[in-house]
Amino acid sequence: MKKLLPLFAAILISANLSATNTLNLMPYPSEVKFGVGKFTVDKSLRISIQGQYNNRLTPNVGRFVQRLSKRTTITLDRDTIITGKPNATFTIAVNRSGIVKLGEDESYRLIIDSSRISLTAETELGAMHGLETILQLLDRNEKEFFLPAIEINDQPRFAWRGLMIDAGRHFIPVDIVKHNIDGMAMVKLNVLHWHLSEDQGFRIECKTFPKLHEMGSNGEYYTQQEVKEVIAYAAERGIRVMPEFDIPGHAAAWMVGYPKLSSGTDTNRIEKYFGGFRPTLNPTERYTYRFLKKFFKEMCALFPDDYMHIGGDENNGLQWNENPKIQAFMKKNGIKNNNELQVYFNAKVLDIITKNGKKMMGWDEIFQPNLPKNIVIHSWRGREYMEQAAKKGYQSVLSAGFYIDLFRPASYHYLNDPLPADTILTDAERRLILGGEATMWAELTNYETEDMRIWPRTAAIAERLWSPSGINDVDDMYRRLNIISIQLEETGLTHIKNREMMMRRLCNSYDVEPLRILLDAVEPREGYKRHGSKPRYNTESPLSRAVDIALPDAPDAIRFRLTLKDYLQIKSQNSYLTLTEMLNQWALCYGRVSNLAANNVALQELLPLASNLTQIANIAQPLLPMIQSGKTITAEEADAIKTQVKELAKPVGELEVAIGESVGMIVDALVMK
Repeated sequence: MKKLLPLFAAILISANLSATNTLNLMPYPSEVKFGVGKFTVDKSLRISIQGQYNNRLTPNVGRFVQRLSKRTTITLDRDTIITGKPNATFTIAVNRSGIVKLGEDESYRLIIDSSRISLTAETELGAMHGLETILQLLDRNEKEFFLPAIEINDQPRFAWRGLMIDAGRHFIPVDIVKHNIDGMAMVKLNVLHWHLSEDQGFRIECKTFPKLHEMGSNGEYYTQQEVKEVIAYAAERGIRVMPEFDIPGHAAAWMVGYPKLSSGTDTNRIEKYFGGFRPTLNPTERYTYRFLKKFFKEMCALFPDDYMHIGGDENNGLQWNENPKIQAFMKKNGIKNNNELQVYFNAKVLDIITKNGKKMMGWDEIFQPNLPKNIVIHSWRGREYMEQAAKKGYQSVLSAGFYIDLFRPASYHYLNDPLPADTILTDAERRLILGGEATMWAELTNYETEDMRIWPRTAAIAERLWSPSGINDVDDMYRRLNIISIQLEETGLTHIKNREMMMRRLCNSYDVEPLRILLDAVEPREGYKRHGSKPRYNTESPLSRAVDIALPDAPDAIRFRLTLKDYLQIKSQNSYLTLTEMLNQWALCYGRVSNLAANNVALQELLPLASNLTQIANIAQPLLPMIQSGKTITAEEADAIKTQVKELAKPVGELEVAIGESVGMIVDALVMK
């Protein structure tokens, strides 16, 4: 820890304070007070749990002890947790049993000095968050493991902090869902939004209508017993599980077994490709609502959460337009267009869900002013839709800007605030913004790549939803994100391990270093640009190419940028040497990748990209010594270099070199002032 302040002298965290530079916490707490000294962690640690709490706390404390033991290599056994207060060096006090529901108290207070640890919370949910903070505070030196003397008072900024896992487009096995729940708990997320039906598959056992999963899943679905296990697993970790059944569009898989639900005469099949498809539930037939009444009765009983998500997005309405009976129904009932017809449908579904004791949630297409105010709008098209809903009195959750399937860097998501400083909403309207969700659509991910697409970027989103808005230093976020990424592996997450495995497979060799150097400096193209590739991606695509291994935050590109910023500010010789070494590696990249690809057709597509990286490095190599020696260039020379680098940084296939902006910083530093 940097120079300590007087004992528990308060530092109230506000915008861009440097206090985050002293701790590796993520999400960063609401209030931190630094103390003097440290608490040594050794085998004498004794933990006492006191108060009125739900029994989920005990296994969480047990897992805390196991993780602490593994991190410290100290044997902490069952005797570490004791009953009663005497001899306890770590006390956990909880006032009441918590409920895993929206708006429950999740605050905690943590005090650590040289002789004791005190963790207090209103509910065990807050205490569980405090345990995660303690694990992140753990530090070491050459002699011991220790926790800094500190006081933390912490609570979430938003009550709804979620991760959506799409099991419809690609089925995500239960074990992967579970270890993602563990990852969520580590960074204080509290809602698993489980997307369970899509054009590409209906993913849950339905006993009332068994053809849904028998004919609509290609055999890949969750049994109800597995669903119950996931719900219990999540609840023990303080996480709600909200299902989504997407209707009336994105519903092709429903109609394979139950074609009477369809609005058209198209052949009903499980879709293999991605995009918008014609099959849509018929909103004018009584059969549809009798079916949905029975279906939601079963699913509402299975999922204990208060909320049921009905999707409602991207209905193209083509079958509605072509169906004479639907058009006649609209004319008879004064329904002017498909938007109004979907409002009619939503109102019917809302009545069904409400009668089953649930609150309805849907994507922002369901927002219509004449729907009751007890629905929740899930905004994916932009913050403006969320703000419009709030102005009309509707609660909402933001996912626009948190779509982690779009290969955008963590910095983009981190600065995407549901309630920015310049929000147009009143205080009353702000209270209707419940929070946000990281959204992992699965067109371009599968069981091997799911974790590396979710983590560690979702930890940055978790901080945006938990921490005060003033905690927004991007460089420090990346510093801490690099640390939390390693810690997330404790849960069984494979975001680091699988990447190495996939490189070995692609190279057909243990020698993957040339490929790693290239892939750590490039990034997949952002947005939906990959969907335009030929051949088209589908549910059977292996997703095992280099682009599936590359990360939205190219690790070495980020390291180069941060090191360069440090060098330009203080001219550190160590930073200069690091930059020189990285440029030298990239300058050799094309030759090394060429050798690796000589007899490997799977790597041939990377040669133009490796060539571009090497050329950019060759351009940058002589520029650094010029800065070191105080030389300058003219603005015209700088523009010429930037133009050359920009051309080389253009996408090659589905990947692009990520160091172009940093080379531009070098060029700018050379321009004659």
